[in-house]
Amino acid sequence: MLVHPQFDPVALHIGPLAIRWYGLMYLVAFTQFVLLGRWRIAQRQPGQPLYGFTGKDVEDLMFYGVLGAVIGGRLGHVLFYGLSYYLAHPLHIFYVWEGGMAFHGGLVGVLLSCALFAHRRGVRWLDLMDFVAPLVPLGLAAGRLGNYINGELWGRVTDVPWGMVFPQSGSALPRHPSQLYELAAEGLLLFVVLWWYSRRPRPTGAVSGLFLVGYGLCRFLVEYVREPDDGFWGPLTAGQALTLPMLLAGAWLMWRAGRKADWQAPLTGSLPDHERAEDPPATGGLSFVRPEMQKGPDMPGLSWNGATPPVPVGRHPEPLIQFRSAKRAATSGSSDEGRSQQWHTVFSSPHASHWFKEYMA
Repeated sequence: MLVHPQFDPVALHIGPLAIRWYGLMYLVAFTQFVLLGRWRIAQRQPGQPLYGFTGKDVEDLMFYGVLGAVIGGRLGHVLFYGLSYYLAHPLHIFYVWEGGMAFHGGLVGVLLSCALFAHRRGVRWLDLMDFVAPLVPLGLAAGRLGNYINGELWGRVTDVPWGMVFPQSGSALPRHPSQLYELAAEGLLLFVVLWWYSRRPRPTGAVSGLFLVGYGLCRFLVEYVREPDDGFWGPLTAGQALTLPMLLAGAWLMWRAGRKADWQAPLTGSLPDHERAEDPPATGGLSFVRPEMQKGPDMPGLSWNGATPPVPVGRHPEPLIQFRSAKRAATSGSSDEGRSQQWHTVFSSPHASHWFKEYMA
C-alpha cells in the first residue's frame, strides 16, 4: 500500500512571494503551448490555414486562451461542483491559487476566447481550433500533475497493489491515483495521437473532433475509478454527464469533415490562358487533368488562397476534375489572352473504404 507523499503546496519562496505548485503547472502548460505553437507555425506550408502567422500571433492566441481557460475553468468548477459552498463563501471564488478548476468550463471559455481571436484576425474558427487542439493535451497533463501534488481529485477505494492513501480524503483506505491515470490518458496518450494525426493536412474540423472524442473517452472511462466530484447525475457521474456533449460534438465534427471533405485550403484562383489544359472537344467544357499535371508553387496566376496547393501531387487517387463553362471552352483561344478564368476542383471517391484509407493515412 502506498501513501501520498504530501508535498508542500508551495514550490518555492522568492522573498515574500510564495510560488505554489498549481501555479507552476499553469506556467508549464502555457510555456509548452507557445513553444509547440511556434514549432507548428514554422512547419506550415503555403496554402495551409494560418500560413503567415508568426510567433507573436501564437503568444497573442495564448493570452486569449489563458483568459478563457482561467475564467471558464473557475466558473465551471463553481457552477458544476461547488455551487452551494461558493454561495456561502463568495470571496473564495477568486482563490484560484487554492485549486478548483473544471475542464468543461475551461473548454467553453477557450472556445469563446478563440472565437473572438479568430474574428479579430479574420481566420476561420475551426481552422484555429484544429491548430490549437494538439497543443492542449500536454497542458492537461501538467494540470493533472498539479492535482496529484496537491493531493486532490483522488480516486475511489480500491484493493489494487498500487492503491494509494490520500490523507486529504479523510480516510486511511487506499484509493486509485486517478490523477496519474488522467495524466497518462488525456495528457500523454492524447498528445501522441493528435500530434501524429495532425502531421498532415486534414479536413477542417477533423483534428478538433478527434480531440473532443479522445478526451471524452478518456475522461468518461477514468470517471469509473475517480471519486465523483459532485455525486451522481442519474446513473452517471457529473464528469461523465458533462462529457457526453463533447463526445457527440466531436463525433459530429469528424463525420462532417469526412462527409464534406472540406480540405483546408480550397482552390479559389485562376489560370492564365497559356497554362490551361486543352479542352477535349466532346466534353462540353470539362477538362480532365491527371494529378501529376498539377503545377507547383511557381505556377503564375494560380492562387490557393494566395499560396500553393496543400495536397501533394498524386495525393488523391481519383482524377482532378476542372470545370469551366462550355461557352468559355468553345471560345477560348488567343482572344482570351489577358483574361483570367475561374476554376473549381472536385475531389471524389466512389469507394468508402478507399476514402477511409486516405483520410486516416
